[in-house]
Amino acid sequence: MFRDDRHPHSEIEVGRLHKRIARLKALALKYKRAEITQNALLEISNLAAKVNSTEQFYSGIHNTLSKLLPADNFFVAIVNPQTQRIELPFFIDEKDSHPSLIYPDEDMSRTLYSGLTGYVLKTGRPLLCDEIKFNQLVADKQIMSRGTACHQWLGVPIFNGSETAGVLVVQSYREAISYGEIEVELMIFISQHIAGVFERIQHQQQLEQAIEHRTKELSVAYDKLKQEVFERRRAERLQKSLFEIANLSNTRLKVDDFYAELHRVISHLLPANNCYIALIDESGRHIDFPFYVSQLSATPPQKRPLSDGLTEYILKNKRPMLLDSKDIRTLIEANELYAEAPFLNKTETIHQWIGVPLFIQGIVRGALTIYSFSMSQNYQAKDVELLTFVSQHIAAAIERKLSAESLRRSYEELEDKVAHRTQALAMLNQDLEKEIAQRCKVEQQLVHDASHDTLTGLPNRAMFMERLNQAIKHVRRHGLDRFALLFIDLDRFKLINDTLGHLQGDRFLIETAKRLQQCIRDNDTLGRIGGDEFVILLDSINEVEDAKEVAERVLTSLSRPYEIGDQSFTSGASIGIAFSGKQKTDTSESLLRDADAAMYQAKSKGKGCYIIFDEQSHTQLIKDVELEIELRQAIAEDKLAIQYFPIMDLTNENVIAIEPTLYWLHPQLGKIKQAQLNNIAEHCNLTKELDLYLLEQLNKEYPQLQASPLADTGLHLTIASQHLKHKHAVRKLKNRLKQCLFKPENVWLFFDEKEFVLDTENHINAFDLLKKLNMNLALCAYGTAHSALSSLTFLPLRGLKLDSSYVSHLEHEQHQRLLKAHNLSAQALELTLFVEGVSSDIQRQQLLNLGVKEGQGPALGRAFDINGLDKKKFLQEICA
Repeated sequence: MFRDDRHPHSEIEVGRLHKRIARLKALALKYKRAEITQNALLEISNLAAKVNSTEQFYSGIHNTLSKLLPADNFFVAIVNPQTQRIELPFFIDEKDSHPSLIYPDEDMSRTLYSGLTGYVLKTGRPLLCDEIKFNQLVADKQIMSRGTACHQWLGVPIFNGSETAGVLVVQSYREAISYGEIEVELMIFISQHIAGVFERIQHQQQLEQAIEHRTKELSVAYDKLKQEVFERRRAERLQKSLFEIANLSNTRLKVDDFYAELHRVISHLLPANNCYIALIDESGRHIDFPFYVSQLSATPPQKRPLSDGLTEYILKNKRPMLLDSKDIRTLIEANELYAEAPFLNKTETIHQWIGVPLFIQGIVRGALTIYSFSMSQNYQAKDVELLTFVSQHIAAAIERKLSAESLRRSYEELEDKVAHRTQALAMLNQDLEKEIAQRCKVEQQLVHDASHDTLTGLPNRAMFMERLNQAIKHVRRHGLDRFALLFIDLDRFKLINDTLGHLQGDRFLIETAKRLQQCIRDNDTLGRIGGDEFVILLDSINEVEDAKEVAERVLTSLSRPYEIGDQSFTSGASIGIAFSGKQKTDTSESLLRDADAAMYQAKSKGKGCYIIFDEQSHTQLIKDVELEIELRQAIAEDKLAIQYFPIMDLTNENVIAIEPTLYWLHPQLGKIKQAQLNNIAEHCNLTKELDLYLLEQLNKEYPQLQASPLADTGLHLTIASQHLKHKHAVRKLKNRLKQCLFKPENVWLFFDEKEFVLDTENHINAFDLLKKLNMNLALCAYGTAHSALSSLTFLPLRGLKLDSSYVSHLEHEQHQRLLKAHNLSAQALELTLFVEGVSSDIQRQQLLNLGVKEGQGPALGRAFDINGLDKKKFLQEICA
C-alpha cells in the first residue's frame, strides 16, 4: 500500500472510518428491517379488515412473514375453545404432508400435542429447537418424534388473554437457512399482533353467525305469520261463504238463480269454471242436472236414467273423489265407467275431476262436481276436503230449498182443491208413520248393536256372558240339567291378517262364524268375544260325548280350505271345553277361565285339537308357568350347563366336530335336556335368550376346549329362526357371534329347514348378513319341509344335516334311494352332508355304502361334559 508520509495518522483514521461505515450500515439494516417489520404488521392489521375467513387470513400472514424470514415451511396450530382440540387451519411444508395423512390411524390433536407443537402449548414459551435440542427433549420424554427430521424448528405461542390459544411455527430443512434471536423476537412480536387480530376475526365471524341465525329466525317467523294470515283469511272466506249458503235457502230466488248463486259462492273458495249439480229424482231411477256450467259447452245435460257414468260412480261409492285423466281411463278400461252407456263419455278433455256426494236426509240424493280442462289448473286433497265440508251445507240448503218449493206447491194445490188438501194431509200422515217406523227401527238396531258383534252379527261378550249367567242360574234350579262351554281360538288368524290384509281377515272371520253356526243347534248360543276368539254355549246336553261331537264337527268344518282373495287358505282351531256342575260356586267368569285354560293346553299340544278342562290339568298348567319362571331365574343365575355330542367321520370314527347342547339340573325334576328346554322357552318367548346364553357359556369353556384334543374340531350350533324375524334380532345375534372365541372357519350355524320354508325372505336377508362372519351356514332337519332343491343354489350354504327319520327307516329301500339322492345333490352343490340318529353299527355301514361320511348318534359316541374330562382317555370315554 502506498504510504503518505505527509499524513502519518491517515491509516488510523481510515480504519475508524471503515468501522463507522460498518456501524452505519448495520444501523441502516436494522432500521430497514424495523421498517419492513412495521410494514408487515400493518399489512397483517389491514389483512384482518379485508379477509372473509380465517383461511385467507393465515395465508396472508404466511405471505407477509415470508418477506421477513425464510418461511417455506410454515403452519399455524389453534386450540378450538369449544372442543379444546388442536386444529391446523393453515399448513405448508416442502417435505411432510398434512399430519392427518401421515398418521391416518391417530387422532390429529393427540399427534400434535405429543410433539414440539404440544410442547410449546404446554410451556407457553417460545422454542428454537435444533437437532441436539430435539434429541434431548425426546430422550427426556418431553415429546415424541413426529414428521421428518429438520435442521431448525421455531415455534412461538399465540396468547388469548392469559391462555395459550395456538402456536406459530416455521422450520428449515437446510443448514443454509438458520434462525436466531432476531427471528425469535420477530416471531414473538408478530404472534402478539396475530393474537389481537385473530380475536377480532373470531368476534367478526361470531357476529356474522349471530346475524345469520337471527335472520333465519325472523324469516321462519315471517313465514309462519304469513301462513297464519292466509289461514285466517281462508277461514273468513269459508265462514262468509257458509253464511251466504245458509241465507240462500231462505230467499225467494228462483231455482235457476238459486243454483247460480251457489256456484258464485263456490267460485270464491276455489276455481269452479266447470261445475254442475246432479240430483236423483223422487223415483230414484233418473238423474237431473238443475245446474250446469262449462267452458266447452253451454247446453246442460238432459234428464236421463241412472247408468254407469262418472256421476253414478260417485253416487255408488258414497264418498268424495279426486280423479285425474289417468284414473278415469283406468276405470273405463276396467269397465267400471261407461261400459253400459259409452255415448255418455265426454271425459277425453278433462284434466282433473272432483265429485262429492250430496247427503239429503241421510241418503245420497245427488252430487256436486267441479273439473278442469287445463293442466295449469290442478286440484289437491285439501280442495276435496274443503268442497266436502261446503257440500254438507249446500246439501242442507238444497234440502231446505226443495222443501220450500215442495211446500209452496203444496199450498197452491191446497188452495185449488180441498181434495188435494186432504190428500196432502194423508201424505203427511204417511211420512209421519214412516218416520216413527224409522225411529223404531233405529232404536231396535241400537239395541241389537249394543249386544252383538258388528262384524259377524253374533252375540258379543256382554250378551254371551248374560246368557251364560242365565244358564248357570237354570242349572242351579234344575240340578239334573247340564251345559257345556266351548272356547275356540283360530290358529292362523294373525298370519291371514299379516299376509292378506285386514279386509280379507274380516271376510275370514265372517265365513268362520257361518261355519260355526252350522255346527250347533238352534237352542245353542254362538258368540264372538275377541279378535279370533269364539265361544259356544251348548244348552241342555245329555253327556260329555255331545260336547266332544260338536268340537269334532267344529274342527272338521274349520279345517276345510277357505277361498279368500282369490287364494285358497287353510286354517284350524284349538278348543277348550268346560262343563257346568263341577263346583257349586261356578260363575260365568270362572267357567270362561276354565275353558280358556283348556284351550291353551290344546294349543300347547300342537293345535288343531280340543281339551276338556279338569282340575289336574289346571294344576299342571300352573306348574308349567312356575317352571317358566324358574327357567328365567336359572338363566339369570347361570344354572344351565353344557354337554357336547360328537360328530364323527363314519369311515374311521374320528371326531370331526362337536355339538354343544344345554341341560338343567332341576332340584325336583332332575336333568332337563335341550329339547325340553326348547319347549319351555318357546312358550315363554325365551328361545333367543337360550341361544345367546349358550354362546356366552361356550366362551367361558373355550380355555378347557382348547386344552383338550378338541381344540381344532368343528363346532355345530343349532340357531333358532326367531333371531331372523327382524333386523334388530339379526344384528344382536351377529354381534354375539363376533364375540365368539372359536375360529370362524370351524363354526357351523344350523337353521331349521321348516322355518326357512315358512319365512324364506327373512332367512335370505339374514344369511346375507351372517355370511360376512366367514362362518359356515347350513340347514338342519333337512327333508322335513320338502323345500325346493333350486332354493339351495342361491343361498350361501356350506352344508345340510338330514333329519333323523332318514336313518331310522334305512331298512326301507325307498328311504335308501331318497338318502342317496340327497347325498348326490349335496355333492353336486358342493355341500357337506351330515346325518343324525345313527344308533347302530349296521346303520353306520349302510350309510357308508350309500356314500354318506359324516354323522352323529348313540352308536357314534355319547354326550360328555368338558369339565372333569380325562384328557388321556378322551376318545375312550366318548366312544364308551
